[in-house]
Amino acid sequence: MGFVSILGFAHQLIEARVKPGEAAIDATAGNGVDTVFLARQVGEDGIVYAFDIQESAIASTGSRCAREAPNRRVELLLRSHADMAEAIPQEWHGRIAAVTFNLGYLPGHDHSTITLPDSTLKALNAAAGLLRRGGIITIVVYSGHPGGEAEANAVNNWAAALPQDAYQAMTYRFINQRNHPPYVIAIERR
Repeated sequence: MGFVSILGFAHQLIEARVKPGEAAIDATAGNGVDTVFLARQVGEDGIVYAFDIQESAIASTGSRCAREAPNRRVELLLRSHADMAEAIPQEWHGRIAAVTFNLGYLPGHDHSTITLPDSTLKALNAAAGLLRRGGIITIVVYSGHPGGEAEANAVNNWAAALPQDAYQAMTYRFINQRNHPPYVIAIERR
């Protein structure tokens, strides 16, 4: 048996914390993999809010949800994850079970459209404020593309500076792989 993959580890952390009927956020919808995963976790009585700035990502995520998570409430938002605090209904503030991020670019699409440190940090601050106690943020960090290292450094510094009495932060990464392998930063609200 090998180690759990980076995305698999992030999903395990979320699965252990999210219950049916709760709300979750996919901050970077992309091709919809995390959105569908979250939709299955919250069940028919929960809701997932999925953000992306690319119309193709929203379309792809919508199609995947229709195929793989029918009868699940997913609200697709064609807007920046930096707008998260304003976009999430007030009734869910302080009650979000999980927020997931996959940083970088949308695989199979334009690699020049990437997540950026400023909007990512704004989104992370919003996510931390939206979480319920015991809720989790998972961030899959990709540093090998242009701009990726700067964003990775900003996210690492942000997570390391979170107050220990309010949040726990950890990293899961493979340290002997070439070509800037992705890794997970996970934050749990105490």
